[in-house]
Amino acid sequence: MSATDDDKKKTSGKLDIATAMRQASAQLAELLRCEPGSVSAVKATEDGWAAEVEVVEMEKVPDTMSVMASYRVALDTEGRLVAYERARRYARGQIDRR
Repeated sequence: MSATDDDKKKTSGKLDIATAMRQASAQLAELLRCEPGSVSAVKATEDGWAAEVEVVEMEKVPDTMSVMASYRVALDTEGRLVAYERARRYARGQIDRR
């Protein structure tokens, strides 16, 4: 009998990057009660995972004027949300000038 992927993740104590990304997005959506647009960054940390999640905060017409927000999210090693903060707000059509 072979172990499923979920069993392997539980026994190893570590999440893969795709699972961390999905969990960051889903848990933030539950707290904010709005749908995330995308996950723009994910990285492993000593304490678990850190992610940047883009969220539509206010729908506008045209949609390029919708207000977006970028949230920094921290997950523990088991994928539980332990912290989040809004890093910035911007219009959907805005391009970073870096």
